[in-house]
Amino acid sequence: MQLFPDAEHSASRRFLIAGSVWFVLGTLWGLVGAISLYAPDLIHNIPWLEYGRIRPAHVTTVLLGFVGSTLIGATLYIVPVMLRTRLQAERLANLAAWVYAATIVGANVTLPLGLTQGREYAELIFPVKCLLTASMLLLTYVLLMTVVNRRENQLYVSVWYGLGGVMWTAVLYPIGNVMWNPSTGSVGGILDAIWLWWYGHNIFGLVVTPMAVCVCYYIIPRIAKKPLYSHTLSLIGFWTLLGLYTHIGTHHLIQAPVPTWLKTVSIIDSVAMLVPVITVLVNVWLTMRGSMANFVENIPGRMVFTGTIFYLITCVQGPMQSLPSVQRYTHFTNWIIGHAHIAVLGFGGFIALGALWYILPLVSGRRVYSDKLVSLQYWLVLVGVVGFFVVLTAAGLIQGAAWIDGQTVYRSLPALAPYMAARGSFGVLIIGGAFVGLYNVIMTLYRGERVTA
Repeated sequence: MQLFPDAEHSASRRFLIAGSVWFVLGTLWGLVGAISLYAPDLIHNIPWLEYGRIRPAHVTTVLLGFVGSTLIGATLYIVPVMLRTRLQAERLANLAAWVYAATIVGANVTLPLGLTQGREYAELIFPVKCLLTASMLLLTYVLLMTVVNRRENQLYVSVWYGLGGVMWTAVLYPIGNVMWNPSTGSVGGILDAIWLWWYGHNIFGLVVTPMAVCVCYYIIPRIAKKPLYSHTLSLIGFWTLLGLYTHIGTHHLIQAPVPTWLKTVSIIDSVAMLVPVITVLVNVWLTMRGSMANFVENIPGRMVFTGTIFYLITCVQGPMQSLPSVQRYTHFTNWIIGHAHIAVLGFGGFIALGALWYILPLVSGRRVYSDKLVSLQYWLVLVGVVGFFVVLTAAGLIQGAAWIDGQTVYRSLPALAPYMAARGSFGVLIIGGAFVGLYNVIMTLYRGERVTA
């Protein structure tokens, strides 16, 4: 096997396969974290398994490893196909895949060892951050050259979102991680909190969201066997996402001493985010109108459709919890953890899985080994994510009510114990889904029936 092959779609295939590996590793970290929340003495005095170390390893591996890698793989397939050309500099794209994989490996080594810069979504130490930045710069060059050398004049909206997601990451990541200050990765003081949450929210809204929407706008019309409902609506969604999302990070700091005008802007734009969200959902759901049977029968299509439902829930809940009256009950509680899980695993995760099973046969030349295993993975992950959401939302409301009532934190903990046990149980289902998926990917590559794309 060549490290840097020039074969068509080889880089896309490499990112997709890596994503299924990181799904297993990331969810295993999550299980260890869930155990430590319910039975902390079980792994007491094992430094590299302490919750404060494995939690960032879990988040990084799931967000950037599983969801990020899979969506990048899908983007590297969709963009050249929609431009009627080959991906330019396929060898460089494969180099980017290896560098990106080295980033996730680096995260899984350094974070459990306690090597961290201690900033939310920006914990990685400077050398590992350099790897991710280099990978995204390589991918930006590859995709831009593909656009320049295209044979299709029209830039279909999936190209806009896919290219935007990669380019925005290449710009956002080094700025948000303050990489000109490699020793700390921060600017200090309250300004650093504002800076961090400008970045922390954008790492999802301008990285995961555009590539997930890229997948939706490609897969849904193909399964529905009809054109996208409205190209104009898709462009409205693109520009309003870019214009509004960059301002909402400060809603995480409503209770902090940041300027009132900045809090106000973040709340207003958080609510206004319903515009790009509803625009995308109306567009894809109207495209599906009259073709729902196709999405029941087609499991990758069902996964993508499920991801759009989680997108609606996430983006209704997000603006709601940015309101100060709601945030008094929900902030710093498990409610927020539940919200994060349906955003990353519900919205991003299901669309990533749909992309994996739809595109993997196209880039590998083999049919999926077992559709039944794909369906099993769908139900395991769906039940797990919904269970996570319900359990953590309930736990968050219990915490919020207790604190508003004046109870100290430690007195509210016994009431959370059964919810933490349930959280771990639902997590086992998600891990099962990850292992089923990885097995199916491996068997597809080696035992899947050969087909012509």
